[in-house]
Amino acid sequence: MNKKIFEFEMKVRDYECDAQGIVNNANYLHYFEVTRHEFMTSLGSSFKESHALGVDPVVSRADLHYKTPLIGNDLFVSSLTVERKGIKIIFYQTINRKNDGALCCKATIEIAVIVNGILSRGDYYDNLMTEYL
Repeated sequence: MNKKIFEFEMKVRDYECDAQGIVNNANYLHYFEVTRHEFMTSLGSSFKESHALGVDPVVSRADLHYKTPLIGNDLFVSSLTVERKGIKIIFYQTINRKNDGALCCKATIEIAVIVNGILSRGDYYDNLMTEYL
């Protein structure tokens, strides 16, 4: 994975944990999504704004590898880097527990872009992320 270009700190909420007291696996997808949304905000845009322009990024594939569980009230840092591969935008994301740096989950998230209902390269995002692609 390339150098991390964006980090966002979060805290595990109790309702995100399952009967074993660890974060339910599906919540990692939410954490990664929040991080991508915050990344877009840091670039001066949002998914709501791009939607208003007819530009919609959609997850076409998510590959997650769970390593060390998070538990209630854990602080963690969600990081990402991004690259362009053909028509897709690929996010490489990690979640590390803050107190000890343990890798909790890593993911590769592939994004396809729909512009006015048609699959597109999504140059809108290339323009926003020029320095990272």
